[in-house]
Amino acid sequence: MHQKRSYAVVLVVSTLVGLLEVALTVVVVVLYVQTQPPPDRGPDWVEIGADLVGTVPLIGFISFLLSLVFVLPAVALADLLGRWLGRHAAWWSAPLIVAALLTPPVFGYAAYNDTQTRATLLFWVSATASLSLGALIALPRGDRLLGRVALWGTAVVAGTGLFGGLGLAVGLLPAYEPPRIGPEAMTGTWVDHTGNTLVFTADGRVTASGVGGRSSHDYPGNPSPSCSGSGTWVYEGGRDVWAQKVRVDIPGCGWPAWGVDGTAREPRIHQHIGDPGSGERYKLRKASGGS
Repeated sequence: MHQKRSYAVVLVVSTLVGLLEVALTVVVVVLYVQTQPPPDRGPDWVEIGADLVGTVPLIGFISFLLSLVFVLPAVALADLLGRWLGRHAAWWSAPLIVAALLTPPVFGYAAYNDTQTRATLLFWVSATASLSLGALIALPRGDRLLGRVALWGTAVVAGTGLFGGLGLAVGLLPAYEPPRIGPEAMTGTWVDHTGNTLVFTADGRVTASGVGGRSSHDYPGNPSPSCSGSGTWVYEGGRDVWAQKVRVDIPGCGWPAWGVDGTAREPRIHQHIGDPGSGERYKLRKASGGS
């Protein structure tokens, strides 16, 4: 004789699964970021962490609502089909029921807002997979289900972070490294986001046209005059790719050495700007065909 199902437990378990899915997504995104070139403004992990902690109640509430509207009915209908067709029907029917319940709101919203079909399908499939996982995990009956889900779910999230960090440390995951550009790659035109340029020539000369760490448009409260003129440059390889620098000496342009980032296909040089430790960077990219 089967234990009577507690639909309150279904709601709690499904809500917890939703929270754990969000936590796992955050861990995967953080690991992925470590494999990509740094953005113009470096992330403030302390601030991001505080924001995430602050949104936990909201995420939990949203997860609860989704569980109430989609997962709980799916489990109840799967139980009904299980009584008619055999208990194994619940396992294969739950994802189908979730998909059916999601279809009217997702595709109705997409049709009303004229959303692209591909984006709508991707969202529908992703939402179906996420909510179906909550339904399938909540299907078993037992007094210790919630504890097992909390224990194993936390272990999966923590394990992903731990093994991902170890993978980055030992090289199993491709942690980001700047490209080794060399002096040959420096020759040509480098341009910022507003079209200002540094032009490097093979004989060690460089010409700046409007290059500056800030602009009155991007930083209206703290502008810095742009710099134009001619001078010299030298590439310093350093002990590794992180230490390579490009020194540009132009009268009136008091720049420190430029750092290197980007990728081998799209190299960039940068200056740190803003307050110390802000992580903001002013970047120049190698213009297409510039050589």
